[in-house]
Amino acid sequence: MKQNPNPKEKRPRPTRERDEAPADGIIEGRNAVIEALRAGTNIDKIFIMKGEVDTALGHIASTARSRGIVVADADKRKLDGMSRTHAHQGVIAVAAVREYVSIEDILQAAKDKGEPPLLVICDELSDPHNLGAVIRTAECAGAHGVVIPKRRSAGLTAVVAKTSAGAVSHIPVARVANLPSLLKELKKAGLWIFGSAADGTTPLYDADLKGPAAIVIGSEGEGMSRLVTENCDFLVSIPMKGKLNSLNASAAAAILLYEAVRQRL
Repeated sequence: MKQNPNPKEKRPRPTRERDEAPADGIIEGRNAVIEALRAGTNIDKIFIMKGEVDTALGHIASTARSRGIVVADADKRKLDGMSRTHAHQGVIAVAAVREYVSIEDILQAAKDKGEPPLLVICDELSDPHNLGAVIRTAECAGAHGVVIPKRRSAGLTAVVAKTSAGAVSHIPVARVANLPSLLKELKKAGLWIFGSAADGTTPLYDADLKGPAAIVIGSEGEGMSRLVTENCDFLVSIPMKGKLNSLNASAAAAILLYEAVRQRL
């Protein structure tokens, strides 16, 4: 066993679980969550134990909703699994690593660069590793922004930030309440909507991605939702030469984005 060469030198104190919680983006307990809301902490989502009737929890929920923060019911097993301190008191908040931007901010960023907008829209990607990978690829490909829905989607959590290899610090991410409505707005703004679909009628290499475009990536299991699919201008299929007929969501995003890069060179 190695000896400490300087016995007077203190060894680093072992980090306890509760010390790691802020780095994980997990805020637990009623007072801690209330203080985070009071301090204006960027909160992605708040989970409250299903069936709990309590004044403090009601105050947390109403305050969060008034600020546009998603509040979700969760059973005790889910909260216990998320908890680092094992004293969550029926409420856990997940902090966002950065603020969300507006769609207008993303379109303005493209205008400022003198480039046709290129957006990536994630339709209910619930796996934070997939979302982080998509954000990383979007940043590398020069996309002007990523859009996610408020519900049934991973948010800008510490796990997403880590998986993105820091890309969340460089590419704006917007979060909207209704993707189909957003797609209609983007069409009015002159963007073409390209949805990735295994049974798409437009082969990838026939898709014109040089102009203002939004690329839609569906969820891991179900693909794009029906209403999102109906609001796409083109359903793009990626050539599949093997025995499998689908790709991981982040891989599909990478293929479409770099075809757009190739066309825009």
